[in-house]
Amino acid sequence: MDIAEHPRRWLGLPVFVLALALVATIGALAAVDAGGEYLMLERPAWAPPRWLFGPAWTVLYVMIALSGWLAWSARGLTPALGVYAVQLVLNAAWTPLFFGAHLYGAAFAEIVVLWGTIVATVVLFRPISRPAAWLLVPYALWVTYAGALNLAVWLMN
Repeated sequence: MDIAEHPRRWLGLPVFVLALALVATIGALAAVDAGGEYLMLERPAWAPPRWLFGPAWTVLYVMIALSGWLAWSARGLTPALGVYAVQLVLNAAWTPLFFGAHLYGAAFAEIVVLWGTIVATVVLFRPISRPAAWLLVPYALWVTYAGALNLAVWLMN
């Protein structure tokens, strides 16, 4: 039976939500004083206000969880979900590098790899579930912007 037709497919949704909650929690714990630190950094004029990060990431994490669940619902465990899992780990690693360890260059290198895994996930999800792929596009765009911001902060500080 196709997973999409399986009555228990809805049981998988909380797993994806919990995975993203874990990623968000790791970031939150690593960035307890990120707001204050962000204000102390030299930033480009196009840097967003610090209040924007929480709402933006909340929406993105919901979309990322739904994307993974849709891909899993369509085909079950596939290599595409392995790439999806790698980008979650990379997502969780960025905040400790940038805010926890103040390794702005390493954080930039890491966000470039993160961006690549997000794009790879979009490409791999497209034949499985177009909605799953499209749900990751805002995430890829935000990480593109965040990567440019990371680079600027690294060069300015």
